[in-house]
Amino acid sequence: MKRQLISSGAPWEAIVGYSRAVRVGNQIEVSGTVAMDGEQLIGEGDPYLQAKFSLEKIGKALNEAGAKFEHIVRTRIYVVDIAHWEEITKAHGEIFKNILPACTLVKVAGLIDDRLLVEIEATAIIT
Repeated sequence: MKRQLISSGAPWEAIVGYSRAVRVGNQIEVSGTVAMDGEQLIGEGDPYLQAKFSLEKIGKALNEAGAKFEHIVRTRIYVVDIAHWEEITKAHGEIFKNILPACTLVKVAGLIDDRLLVEIEATAIIT
């Protein structure tokens, strides 16, 4: 099966050794996605804006892989402060309220940058 690698152009992809997303056959895995636009953090201190921007980046990766949000079957949300769950899941719900993928929300000790409040990954299957 053909393996399609989708890059966001982030410099750390080559350093760490990962892709924004990988498509193999009809399945797409989108890596953990945060609210960084190059070196700029979008929505500093705002969990809703960070989640929204992260989901927009996921949408762009899906698009490049030939998929849409409707193809997502699972999301995983990592939060550093569980008190932010409502703001973060509000952004998630705005996109997925009619799609209803399986979803996991987990509190973690921290993300790669202390200013990051949320990281989201996704699995999509094109049917």
